[in-house]
Amino acid sequence: MRFTLIDHILEIESGKRIEAVKSPTLSEEYLGDHFPRFPVMPGVLMLEAMTQASAWLVRYTDDFSHPMVVLQEARNVKYTGLVVPGDSLMITAELQKREDDCTWFKAKGVVNNKTVLSGRLILQRMPEGDAEDPRGDQLRRFMRNQFAMLCNGGSV
Repeated sequence: MRFTLIDHILEIESGKRIEAVKSPTLSEEYLGDHFPRFPVMPGVLMLEAMTQASAWLVRYTDDFSHPMVVLQEARNVKYTGLVVPGDSLMITAELQKREDDCTWFKAKGVVNNKTVLSGRLILQRMPEGDAEDPRGDQLRRFMRNQFAMLCNGGSV
């Protein structure tokens, strides 16, 4: 992940739902180029924030056995507002279905009690690789550490 688009995980229920927050600031790299006189969080990054939150729920539910989780499909994505520096984008993703290596979500982003983004996501869990490959264990450790930081040291 080049950009971590989740600042904090506020609440997580294994196999059910996650609530996370992203609060963009003017110092974020992408805002310098995206409408410099009126900086807004690009829609694709709002979608990525929803995807990242959903992926954390998949990892947590699977006890990090599949650290690589990727967006397979985004459906019915609707943008109904903007996210500007100083806003807090509250992301909620609810797990709808799991089948084989795919997980379906209903997700939304809310700013000041107004939905600014909603859609349905399908995420795919990637194979964890060969049991002899130490990179899989390194990636799992990295993801667990990053998750702990996003949860304020595991206090969620």
